[in-house]
Amino acid sequence: MANEGMRVNFDHGRFIKGLARGLGGALLFALPLFLTLEMWELGLYIDRHRLLLLLLVNVPLLIFLARRIGFENVTTWREALRDACIAYLLGVVGSASVLSIIGVLRFGQAIPDQIGMIAVQAVPASIGALLGRSELGSAGEDRDDDQEAIDDDQNVGYGSELFMMAVGALFLGLNVAPTEEMILVSFKMSPWHAVAVILASILLMHGFVYVVSFIGGHDLEEGTPGWHALVRFTCPGYVVAFAISLYCLWTFHRLDGMDLTQAIMATVVLGFPSAIGAAAARLIL
Repeated sequence: MANEGMRVNFDHGRFIKGLARGLGGALLFALPLFLTLEMWELGLYIDRHRLLLLLLVNVPLLIFLARRIGFENVTTWREALRDACIAYLLGVVGSASVLSIIGVLRFGQAIPDQIGMIAVQAVPASIGALLGRSELGSAGEDRDDDQEAIDDDQNVGYGSELFMMAVGALFLGLNVAPTEEMILVSFKMSPWHAVAVILASILLMHGFVYVVSFIGGHDLEEGTPGWHALVRFTCPGYVVAFAISLYCLWTFHRLDGMDLTQAIMATVVLGFPSAIGAAAARLIL
């Protein structure tokens, strides 16, 4: 009887709208990558073990993200898994469709090459599919009582905050990590430039969330010292963004053949947009 009640309460129309928003989000957030030459080529030469690891890492990321902003009222992990799978499917469909329309995928190409190009693009597209619900949903529709019934720990807990920053860092980092500019800029920088970039990244992260009063920003509780949020959230958030940047560069073979110093410099460069993405995620998710 309980299952029958759940079927009756399931809003199919709203779920379909969520799917449409998801596809729109996949196209909107991943379109720059669909039109990036480096991403097309990456699908041809990326090490298949690294690609598989990226695809596997994306699964729990999507599940946890869906727990926060699924296509319908997500109140259980089973529903989060469902929405994560749907988001992945939308990412694959959106990637294959756009790459086919613009002539990147053609009949006669080797199947492994086609799969590689679609798989690489499907990761950011699937994240965009879930972000579409958060950013493209109508006001009030997606903030109902059922969604708010999720545990407070999952919504505002420390681990949840760091996770959302990791999502933002990964999403924005994926947009620029495949490009040659990340490496070229790192070769032009001195160690002092790297220090300046790190400080600028941390200050911008902190400013976005706590200083400039963007919608979704956080206010410090009365009596809380100003350095508390910097030490508890901003600095750990930058460490998360730096680690995500390092992983992206390694996955895309950008660190192959580099010595340790130059690899750190390249990671610092990518850490700048990744840190901005991490801060933005705290504001919008």
